[in-house]
Formats: sequence, C-alpha cells, structure tokens
Amino acid sequence: MNNLFGDNRTAHLLSLFAQSPSLTAAALAARLDVSERTVRNDIRVLNGELKNCASIDNEQGKFTLHVYDADRFRTQFARILETDRFLNSPRRRMDYIFGRLLRANGPILADDIAYEMSVSRGTLSNDLKRLRADLELYRLTVIGKAGKGLVLEGSEADIRHYVLENVFAPLYEDYPLEPEIDTLIDDTFANTPFEPHVQTEFRKFLTIMLDRFLTDHPLGELTASFYSLTARTEFALVDLLAGKIGRFLGVEFPVEERLFLLLPIIGMRTPADVANMQAIELDESMRALGDKLFASIRQELDITITNPEAIEEFLYHLMFMLNRLKFNVRTKSPLLEELREKYPLAWRMADIASRVIYSDYGLKVTADERSFLATYFGVFLEEQAEKRIRPFRAALLCGPGRITGRLVAAQLRKVLDSSVELTQFTNEAVTPELLASYDLIFATADLPCETDRPVIRIQEVFNEQALRQKIEKAKYWDKVEVPTLDDNWFVMGGLLDESRFFPFPAVASYEDAVDTMVHALTEQGQVDPGFAERLRQREQQGTMVFDHAVAIPHTTQQATSRLSLAVGVSPEGIPHGEQRIRLIVLLGVPENLSDDDGMLVRVYEEIIQVAQDPALLDKVARAGDFQSFLRALYRQA
Repeated sequence: MNNLFGDNRTAHLLSLFAQSPSLTAAALAARLDVSERTVRNDIRVLNGELKNCASIDNEQGKFTLHVYDADRFRTQFARILETDRFLNSPRRRMDYIFGRLLRANGPILADDIAYEMSVSRGTLSNDLKRLRADLELYRLTVIGKAGKGLVLEGSEADIRHYVLENVFAPLYEDYPLEPEIDTLIDDTFANTPFEPHVQTEFRKFLTIMLDRFLTDHPLGELTASFYSLTARTEFALVDLLAGKIGRFLGVEFPVEERLFLLLPIIGMRTPADVANMQAIELDESMRALGDKLFASIRQELDITITNPEAIEEFLYHLMFMLNRLKFNVRTKSPLLEELREKYPLAWRMADIASRVIYSDYGLKVTADERSFLATYFGVFLEEQAEKRIRPFRAALLCGPGRITGRLVAAQLRKVLDSSVELTQFTNEAVTPELLASYDLIFATADLPCETDRPVIRIQEVFNEQALRQKIEKAKYWDKVEVPTLDDNWFVMGGLLDESRFFPFPAVASYEDAVDTMVHALTEQGQVDPGFAERLRQREQQGTMVFDHAVAIPHTTQQATSRLSLAVGVSPEGIPHGEQRIRLIVLLGVPENLSDDDGMLVRVYEEIIQVAQDPALLDKVARAGDFQSFLRALYRQA
C-alpha cells in the first residue's frame, strides 16, 4: 500500500496511531519499512513535537497514544503534516540540496547544508549519494572539493532539463511571473493553434529561463541543429514575445535563450483538436518516415495499417516526438506498464518503429515515447477490428420440444455476445437456402439438409468452455468473427491439429527444426512448394526471433486462402546463434490478407502473451504431445 504521506515518516507514524491507538514496535516497523530502533527514535522526536497535548508511551510492549487536549492535538497534527517538510523526506532533502547548489555563487560547505536541514553528516552523505544517482542520468554531478565544499557541475542546458523534469514545483512555486508578462503571454497565444497545456509548459520554460539568465547563468552556445530552428514559423512568434518581455525587463535575450523558449512548442503533444493540429505545418519528411514505419511493420508482421485520418494525426505525433527526442524534451507516459501488458502486439509494433527511427535519425526512442507510439498502434488495430465487425447471425436447430430449445438458447446467450442475432428453428422449417443466410449453425441433432455453413453440434446441456473453443475454430473454418463473452481461449490452439505440432526433444539447429515443420506443411498442402525459399529469403532480411526464446518465422503462402499455422516446442531450447529457442510458431500468411487479417492480429497477440509469461512458456515448451500442449495453453496443466 502506498504511503499517503510520501516520505514524511513522522506524519505517517502519527496517522497510524490515529487509526489504532496501541501498536507494537514490530508492527510499526513493518508498516513504515524501517527498523524498530528507527521507530523508537521517531517516537522520541514525535513526543517532542506533541509537547503537552498528547504523548506516545510504551506500555507492556505496546506503544499507546494518549491525547490530553484534543483541539491542540489536531492543531499539532496539521502542523506536523506541513512543517519542516525536509526533515523526514529524503526526496525533499535532495531537492533542497540541489536548489542550494543551483543558486550558489560558489562552493557550499557540507556542514552548512546539514545544519540548515537539521540532519547529521551521515544523513547528508546518503542524500548526496541518491542525488548523484539521479543527476547522472542528466550528465550532472555534485563535486566535493576538499576544504572548499560542494559544487553542482554540468552544462546549463542539462541543469535546466533536470529542473523541468524533477524539481520545478518545489524550487519555483514561489516564483510567479509579473502580471505584465502574464498578459503578454496570454495576448501572444490568443490567436494560435496551441492548446492550453502548451501555454502552461511555456510558462515553466520562461520562468526557468528568466531566473537563470538574470542571475548570470546563460545557456551559451548550442549545437548547430538548434540554430536551424530559427527558420520555423513558430520561432517568429516566440522571438516576438521574447523581445516584448525583454523590453519590459530592460534586457536583451540572446538567440539561445529564445530557442530554449521554443522547445515546449515544437515538442508539444499533438493537439486534440483537428483544426488546431492542421493549422500547424507538418514536416513533409514525416510522410516518408510514416511509410517506412508501416512498411517495416508489414515486412515483419504482415499487418497492414489502413486508416488515413488516424495516420495523418500519427504523422504529427512523429514530428513532435522527433523534436522532443532531438532537443531533449522529455515527457512522461502515465500508461507505460498498462500499455505494455494490455497491448503486447501494439508494443511490438512500437519496437519496430523505434528501430526504424534510430536507424534513420540516430535517435533512441525512450520507453515513455515508445508507449505513445504503442497507443497509436493500439488505436489502429482496434479501429481496423471494428471495421471488420459485421452483424452476426446464428441459427439454432433443435428437435421437438419448444422448452428444450429455449433452454439451449438461454445457455448459448451466456456464451455469445449480446450483439449476436440468435434464431431458433425446428428441423422441419429449414432449407439449404435459409441456412445459407446465417453465419454459424448450432444443431442438437443431424441436419435435415446439406449446407456449406459451419455447423457446431451441441447437447441440450453443454459445457460452455468446450463450446467456446469450437466457436473459435469456426472463425478459422469459415473466416468469420464470432463475438464471444470470453476471449481467454487461445485461437491458435483451434487452428492446430496433431499433425502440425512438433515436439523437438533434441534437434541440431533452429534451421533444421523449421525445415522439418515446413516440409510437413508442404506435404499436407498447407503451404505451396515455394514457401520454403520465400521463408529463407525473409530470414536473411532480419531475424524472426521475437524474444530470446520465441521465434515466429513467417511469409506468404499460395496454397490456400487461410492462415496456416504450425508449432514446434523444445524443453531445453534449440540452438540459434547465442539464443536457445523454446517455442517456434510457423505462419503461412495468405497473399490476400483482407479476410484473415484480424485472425493474424489475434494469433500474434497470443504468441506475445505466451512469450511474456515465463511460467506459461515453460509449460508449453515442455509439452511432449499435442494434448499436453493444449492443456498447457489453456492453463489446465
């Protein structure tokens, strides 16, 4: 459970007593994640803070809170929550140390900082160690000079970025802009396509720029790429505003400071309003980059992105993202882990896009930026899936007995999504022409006529999970999407049979294993004779190893109009370079993917799900036969 009081241990300690007046030292230590000795020391400090309104006493092995003056206790409690915020918070002490060094005109003695914070030299040393670890990510450090004191060392640009991303609020919450400057900003942004959050960020950049520049800490010379930004239309607006602010303050800001103020604009998030977005000039090179990203995804995954409106917004995102990466403007994603877990295929697509960006621009895409890319790819996949969905009609054929048919229909509705149109017929009422108008047929007895529609035989009382598996198979048999309430079952299990499952207890190489699988599929007519050569050519273009233990060799096949799939497993791993492959999923993708594209997406998501679950991957890889594989896949083993 998160501590509502952050690092303010004294406040947290007192809140625990407010909830339960008597607690042991061991219980308190466990709740606060400290030693019992630390708890006793904190209680000693706390008793001093409470003075005569309350006390925490040790009674028979338990610490008990006694309140003598309720009104004064409430006042003291509130004060403890707010007072001396640095005393019990390592994070805030680090911010205080950084702030002191940031604004110092020379070295500061460690003893002076420790005295100001009322902490020991040992506590200060630990805080400095944590601070140096944080600063290292920004190419900054704190240097201790013998006999002189501590100095913050690093470039001015890196110092400002650290402030923006870590300590702006504590260092600048009491640093308001003059009302005249606020008015200048409002007037300048009034008729622009930049949304309110851009103004908010601009004010933060301006606040830091004014503080640092006016206290003799200019940016100095920047890299050549920065100066090229002066040609952008947005710079003209910032340049004009900086000039007005400079005249109000009686100073002249050099071009470097004006370029710094441009960063929150060129690195902003894509405007939510389409009109605002389109009012900003799109760098035309983004179209070529977008084409290359989508081509790489198509090359590696055989998934095609087709959504012109969403793609246009994506190109703007790419432009702003590249600016952020190029000019070191970091932004945090609040959904990073959730996206990685819930949309594994979209995350995989973001990985591919990140490699292309690094190859073309030499820019390493951060995890946060990768999550924004995954968000767009997740939207693409979801919207394309929605376009494939069409009204689904199912027919239920029952023997005599209306009430029995109603019982079966009631069970089916628990399995099928509410959007499914389920119609009940007697055997006497159906004809081939009638059945042809339905997507799927459920039957409790033999059909009275022939039909080319997929048919699922069921009992009057049936196993719902078993039926869901049959429905998933029906998706493959007739290339239809059957909405079901439960999507926990792996589709790829329904696309396999025993002849396309390959246990490899011992095999010389990954290539030998894949050749064995390809040969079997070719013999079965699942792939055409040229499939093997196309697969070899594709492997030469780039590895198809998804993870260190999972490979997804795939290419187009011309034998059928359906997705062909085979699985190979190895308990110890098949040698492949420096890796050992435990799961091989071989895919033969039909050349015309318009109908099976949704199925391919689903299969990829399932493969990635297995790859990201070490326990499940281990069970799957150790399956010695097809039934064991299915039991492992469905988590029944």
